[in-house]
Amino acid sequence: MRSERATVLEHRDFGGGYNLLVLDVPPIAVNVIPGQFIHLLVPRLEGSVLRRPFSVFKADAETLSVLYKWVGRGTRAMGGIAVGESVSIVGPLGNGFPRADAASFPVLVAGGYGVAPLYLLASRMSAKGILFVGGRSAIDILCVDAFLELGWEVQVTTEDGSIGTQGLVTSVLDAWLAANGESRSPELFACGPDGLLKAVGDRAIAQGCKGWLSLDKHMGCGVGACLACVQKIHLDGGSVVWKRVCKDGPIFEAREIVWKSEASK
Repeated sequence: MRSERATVLEHRDFGGGYNLLVLDVPPIAVNVIPGQFIHLLVPRLEGSVLRRPFSVFKADAETLSVLYKWVGRGTRAMGGIAVGESVSIVGPLGNGFPRADAASFPVLVAGGYGVAPLYLLASRMSAKGILFVGGRSAIDILCVDAFLELGWEVQVTTEDGSIGTQGLVTSVLDAWLAANGESRSPELFACGPDGLLKAVGDRAIAQGCKGWLSLDKHMGCGVGACLACVQKIHLDGGSVVWKRVCKDGPIFEAREIVWKSEASK
C-alpha cells in the first residue's frame, strides 16, 4: 500500500451515469490483485477530506482503470476530472480474491458495475468459466463484450427484460446450478449489492461450494484505522468478531459473514 500521484490518461462516459477512469500510476498498478481497491481523493470537492474507494477494473504494469457510477456528491464531482490531470490515490488496498481451486469451475455473479473487479479476476484466471450479470435495464449491463473476448460464457438478466432474460440474476444462476452444480464443481465469486451477495452466498452454502463475496461498505480511512466499515464475521468454533472490510476484506467467504438478518435473531 502506498500513496501516489496518478496521471489521468482517459476519462470516458459510458452512458447511464457510468464512467471509465484510466490512471497512469505504475507503483500501484503493478501490484494490484483482483478484488483490491484504490482510495481516490476527488479534486475540488470542497468541504470533504475523505477519499472515495473504487474497485480496480483493469491493471497492468503501468496503468489501472476504475468503473464508477454517479451516485452521490463525490462521484458526480469526479466528472470534472480532466485528462492530463494529476490525482492522489492510495492503494492497492484490501485482501483481494483468493486463487481459484484448480479443480473447480469459476462462476462469477455481478450486479451492475460489480462486474469491474470480476473482470480483472477473469482476465487472470487460467480456466475459463461463466459470468452471470444482472441489472435493472440494458444501460446497467456493462463489459459483456470484454468477458466474451476473454473466452468466457456470459448470461445476462435485466429486471425490465430490455436485454437478456427478464428477471433476477439469481433465477438464471439457480437454473445453471440445478443443471451443472453436481458435475462442474462450481466455485462462486460475486460483487454487487448486499441483497445479491447474500443470495449468492446462500446458494454457495446450499451447493456445498466456496462463495467469495466482495462486500461494499461506507469507508472513512480505507486502511483499517477508523473502524467505520466493520462487519460481523463467524470464526471457527462459533464465536463472532468484528472485522474491517477495508483491511481484512473486502473479500470474505460466504460462511464467514453474519448478515443483519442473522444478527437480529
